[in-house]
Amino acid sequence: MVIAMKTKRHRKILELIKENIVGTQEELADLLKKEGFNVTQATVSRDIKELALIKITAGNDQYRYSLPTEITVSETRLRFMLKEFVLNYASSENILVIRTAPGNANAVASALDNAQWAEILGSVAGDDTILVVARKMEEIPNIIEKLESYLD
Repeated sequence: MVIAMKTKRHRKILELIKENIVGTQEELADLLKKEGFNVTQATVSRDIKELALIKITAGNDQYRYSLPTEITVSETRLRFMLKEFVLNYASSENILVIRTAPGNANAVASALDNAQWAEILGSVAGDDTILVVARKMEEIPNIIEKLESYLD
């Protein structure tokens, strides 16, 4: 019964974020309550994490929750994300570690992943650190060169 309720709630969350600009956990909790789901902010927070929702720009300095597949990263957006949040980086073998301002690693990693640089196999982000894995060790200089071109 609990699993079924969770599944229903997750479906409703996906529906709500597609139909509304939902920028905070509190807004999402309020919408869910209006739909008959008795939720707390902690429950909504877990749901957001489990659904892998991210925040994207909604225009007018607003952000909204979205599924990662809804993102298309423009060059301008990627440049902004890298310039604004990347503090430093270092590499070893086929790994690049990028440090960001606290709370921004996921957004920067998502922007890099969605940029689909051929040299990058994938990334993993924490709160302020991104681990970028290059396809080949020899491609790290190319990734760094691209990264620096966005940071200039």
